[in-house]
Amino acid sequence: MLGYVTLGTNDLTRAAKFYDAITAELGVGRMMENESFIAWGGHGGAGIGLTKPFDGRPATIGNGVMAALRAKDREQVDRLYNLAMSLGAQDEGAPGERFPGFYAAYFRDLDGNKLNAFVMG
Repeated sequence: MLGYVTLGTNDLTRAAKFYDAITAELGVGRMMENESFIAWGGHGGAGIGLTKPFDGRPATIGNGVMAALRAKDREQVDRLYNLAMSLGAQDEGAPGERFPGFYAAYFRDLDGNKLNAFVMG
């Protein structure tokens, strides 16, 4: 259903290093970019993009907004969380089973955007 999610950044170069590492663990890379926007993803699934806001105002985080990254298994959720922490992310909830069949970890990127790595089943 979703084609992609875009999050704001105030430092595209710094943010790109974070997302290059996270998306590499997910097995995808950059698929589109210019001087103010980068998108990561592959064919057939939703992608994630980072952009400097078009209106020229500072990027801010959305209260209640979160992008969820589908992992292939619990071990990958753990790896994504640990990788994010090593890259300077803020902890929002260590990996664990949130309810039966839903294993997830929560963290914020370098701009404060909330992300979730999860696996169901």
